Amino acid sequence: MEFITAENVIFYYENDDEQQNLIIKNAIDDVSLEVKKGEFVALLGHNGCGKSTMAKHFNAMLLPQGGNIYVDGIDTKTEEKTFDIRKQVGLVLQNPDNQLVASIVEEDVAFGPENLGVPPQEIRERVDNALKAVDMYEYRKHAPYKLSGGQKQRIAIAGIIAMEPDCIVLDEPTAMLDPKGRDEVLKAIQKLNKENNITIILITHYMDEAVLADRVIVMDKGKILTQGVPREVFSQVHLLKKHRLDVPQATELAYKLKCSGVKIDKMPLTDEECVEMLEGILK
Repeated sequence: MEFITAENVIFYYENDDEQQNLIIKNAIDDVSLEVKKGEFVALLGHNGCGKSTMAKHFNAMLLPQGGNIYVDGIDTKTEEKTFDIRKQVGLVLQNPDNQLVASIVEEDVAFGPENLGVPPQEIRERVDNALKAVDMYEYRKHAPYKLSGGQKQRIAIAGIIAMEPDCIVLDEPTAMLDPKGRDEVLKAIQKLNKENNITIILITHYMDEAVLADRVIVMDKGKILTQGVPREVFSQVHLLKKHRLDVPQATELAYKLKCSGVKIDKMPLTDEECVEMLEGILK
C-alpha cells in the first residue's frame, strides 16, 4: 500500500542575477515516486540534486508548484489538512540543535505531544517510550547541550517519535556526526523501521547508509536517475560515476577488479561481502 505518492512534481527557486534578470531553476523537475507503508527508502544524491527539497515536500513544508503529492491519500495542497499531514509525517533536520527547544531532554521530547493537545499522562508514556526506542531513556534528566552530536540527533528523533507519526523523514541526519554518532543514529533508524514498522525516508549522500535501505532512489539535477533495491542500484557503477556519484567502497573495489579482468559474479555491498568475494578469488 502506497503511503506517499508524488506525481510529476515540479518545484523551482527564483533568483535575480546581477543584471536583475529573473532566473528560474527547477530543484525538482517532473519527479514521480511512491513510498509504501513500513518501507525504508534511501533518497540519494550529491549536494544540490534536489533531495532535501523533495524531503520538505513529504510533510507539506514545501508545496509543489506543479504536480501533486499525496500522503495517505491526502493532497498536501489541501490547506485544512496540513496539520493532519504533519502528524503523520515527522521531519528530522540535519542539525539537531535546530530542533532542540528545552533545557531538559524529557521536556524537549514532550514538546511535540504537548502542542498536539495530548493528555499529560499519555505524554509521560509517549516520552518514556520514545526515549527507550532510541536508547536514550537514561539521559532523560540531562541537558541536551551536554550531549554528543549522535545523542542530540537521537533526542531529536525521539521528539518526532513521541508525536506518533506513521513516517519519519530524515534529512541528512548524520552529516554533522562522527563515525560513532553516525552508527548510533543509523541503528536507531533501523530499529524504528523493523520493530515499530515506521516508514523511513532517509535523505543521504553516504553510500554505506543507503545500502541499509529496502530501496534506493538516486536523484541528479532534480530528476530521478535510477531506483531499485540497493544491489540493483549500486551494480550500475558506470552510470553513477558518469553522474559524479560514488558507490560503496566494497563495490568500488569489485568494480576495479572486474575492469582488470577478474571475474566477479556478484557485486559486494558491504565489507563482509567484500571479504567473502576476495576469499573466493584467492582460492
